[in-house]
Amino acid sequence: MMKAFTEQKMKRWAEQRWILDAIISSVGMEWDQPRLGYTMFPCGPDAVGDFRTVGMRTKKFNDMHREFAGAAKRREIKAQSFEEQERYVSARESYFIASLLYSAARWPIFEANDLHIQYNKQMVTCYDKYIKYAPRPIERVEIPFGDSFLPGFLALPHEPKEGEKFPCAIGIDGMDGSKEIMCSMYGDKMLERGMASFVYDGPGQGECPVNGLYVTKDNHMEAAQAVYDWLIEHPAIDKDRLVIFGISFGSFFGLQAAAQLGDKVKGAAVSFVCHEPGCYTIFNMAAPSFKLRFMFMSNYDDEDKFDEFISEFSLNPILDKISCPVLIQAGQDEELSPIECTDDVVSKLNVPKKLVYYEGERHAIGGGAAAYLGENWYSMLADWCLDRVNDKKAPNEEVLINSLGHQEINSF
Repeated sequence: MMKAFTEQKMKRWAEQRWILDAIISSVGMEWDQPRLGYTMFPCGPDAVGDFRTVGMRTKKFNDMHREFAGAAKRREIKAQSFEEQERYVSARESYFIASLLYSAARWPIFEANDLHIQYNKQMVTCYDKYIKYAPRPIERVEIPFGDSFLPGFLALPHEPKEGEKFPCAIGIDGMDGSKEIMCSMYGDKMLERGMASFVYDGPGQGECPVNGLYVTKDNHMEAAQAVYDWLIEHPAIDKDRLVIFGISFGSFFGLQAAAQLGDKVKGAAVSFVCHEPGCYTIFNMAAPSFKLRFMFMSNYDDEDKFDEFISEFSLNPILDKISCPVLIQAGQDEELSPIECTDDVVSKLNVPKKLVYYEGERHAIGGGAAAYLGENWYSMLADWCLDRVNDKKAPNEEVLINSLGHQEINSF
């Protein structure tokens, strides 16, 4: 799957590789985060069997790509059969599910080898087929960026009437996901609220490393500018009603984007926080897969040089450039970024801000009582974004959602 050198270039990965296989055989492939759940979510209930079968069949790390790819191929064959029968709704559903399964198959391969490239091509092919039969206008976009491009998808709530323009939510995912999981096939949180959805792979994410585009400490800011420059020229997009939302490491990239674009966006909403300067916790205390993945995303083979590189990652130099309202949602027991780092970010923002903590929740909000009994984090985020594009006054408050689902609100 990966070259021996790739697995040996990070000390903790090499030392703990056997432990990782033992953990997967005991507790399953979601040892570090609920990747089955968040990758399956945009597909809806029809994909439960596909993803749960992958989970049941995965007994060690090297099984992951094979099981995801096998499930993807089975779905792709179903889609092709539906297409031949002219059952185009069923075809688009299966093509969408297959695309996300191929996307997940890429994740455990931390190098741009032939297998990674093959899975990437199959993912793009299946998503293009989904677009062909989708119930709304969707456009694959490749925005020129340096010597490469930023791949993205623009989805509109419906076919625009003559002269109609939509507000737009710009979605930025984290290091382990991709743009494909940021817009749901049905019932998407942004599209259902009348906003267009533009989701893209920034430097180092998704398709970009395959195409030689890697992440640096600040090139997500340049990427956000390129995305903005493209979007405002689109005839169906209202350039004065844009918002940003970011998930996981997208909570870092999303605030960078907000700083770059200033008052050109109406708000920035980020969840599942990664705000620690230098990223020590996620790359030295959490599962070793996070660090090896980011070394691939940034094109580093030398771990010492990577440590020097990542030590310069910090939001502190750009927080005073953010001029739009901000929403931050976090699990109070966040394990990948010390929660005091998010407190520090919020304290330095000079804009209306809403900080929401879910009591007892970890990085991926959704596993505990506060998330189940309290307000759904994604619905809250989408409503907050809608309020911003509709020019409603932004709240300035700290909210704790406790384990009973009750909200304790204090003004800043």
